[in-house]
Amino acid sequence: MLQVLTLEELQSLMNQKRNDEEKFTSYVEAILREIRSSGIEAVLRYTERFDGIKLTKEQLKVSEKEFAAAYQQVDQDYIETINMAADRIREFHEKQKRVSWLEKDKDGNMLGQMYKPIERVGIYVPGGTAAYPSSVLMNAIPALVAGVQDIIMVTPPAKDGTVNPYTLVAAKEIGVTAVYKVGGAQAIGFLAYGDKDIAPVHKITGPGNIFVTLAKKLVYGVVDIDMLAGPSEILIIADENANPRYVAADLLSQAEHDTLASSILVTSSEILVQKVQDELATQLQKLSRREIAKRSLKDYGAVILTKDINEAIYISNSYAPEHLELLVDNPLDLLPKIKNAGAIFLGANSPEPVGDYFAGPNHILPTGGTARFYSPVSVDTFMKKSSIIYYTEDNLKKWGPKIIDLAQIEGLDAHANSVKVRLE
Repeated sequence: MLQVLTLEELQSLMNQKRNDEEKFTSYVEAILREIRSSGIEAVLRYTERFDGIKLTKEQLKVSEKEFAAAYQQVDQDYIETINMAADRIREFHEKQKRVSWLEKDKDGNMLGQMYKPIERVGIYVPGGTAAYPSSVLMNAIPALVAGVQDIIMVTPPAKDGTVNPYTLVAAKEIGVTAVYKVGGAQAIGFLAYGDKDIAPVHKITGPGNIFVTLAKKLVYGVVDIDMLAGPSEILIIADENANPRYVAADLLSQAEHDTLASSILVTSSEILVQKVQDELATQLQKLSRREIAKRSLKDYGAVILTKDINEAIYISNSYAPEHLELLVDNPLDLLPKIKNAGAIFLGANSPEPVGDYFAGPNHILPTGGTARFYSPVSVDTFMKKSSIIYYTEDNLKKWGPKIIDLAQIEGLDAHANSVKVRLE
């Protein structure tokens, strides 16, 4: 079921997957060019082409009537659950808030930093036939905590032109500004370029398929983005005492996402590997998405056998997984050694879905090894910083000659003169 690979073979496999994605770049470029030149009309054409539904400009935005209809299709238990999850996510993200500061230095000048929320952001929530209300929460709540004024959500419509009611209710409950029925690369172009009647956003967040990811990459610079999220990943470090049923279940929890998802087991126990392989075969038969999970495990699932736990940690740090589970006797002992991971799950009672839905930390995480330099979506994602500088007259006279020297060394006479005129 799972391939037995070395670290080098695993990295080669992942690199091949990433290289295959680049063949779609020119295709996405063409979509974005058309949207940039033709605006909403191009968005509507691509929505009809890819989602199979012909919408008017007025129908593109979810109406209050549609929100009301969505509430009629969900029960009160769901609304209570979504708000309980939202409260936990909000509480976690509130702890990330920063405050502006302004202080005098030793010379009496005032220096500081001012934090302000980005004014208008776009959030992408996968959709179509599926429901991802958790992605609504993980995108929008840190933006709301940051103080973002306008949160514009895009999500693909179903064939009948509707949006999943669970997704819509989640958006309404937490206060998303507006929801538009558009997905794929055309949704990213819509957010980035806007239209004569719809203002573009300043930042785009949220995971999507390869077309969404490439579109985000291509509009970066016109707008900011959170990260380039690829297919989901899990790496499990397990010792000989790990429960094979738990290991198999957690590997499958990522494999069912996508045929390109990666589920990796790293262990020194050959006995555990065999038990996990058996469990995977058994548990697969019970899954509604078993064909997707089976293909994912076959193509991108792997086992790496190690000589000890330190080698396992080295492999994990080199791979930099999106999700890292430590299914070992004393996971807290290993935590200081972990350098690169999007989210870390400690022990047998912390399976990855706890983080996906309810614990509080964000589930929009760096993938494809980018946990080496990217972080999860957070309040910081939706904030920008400005430096503050106030020099006194005495200090400008004191340090002005040094500033003039540096400007002249760089050949920037006007820079030097800007200080000189104040010293004359």
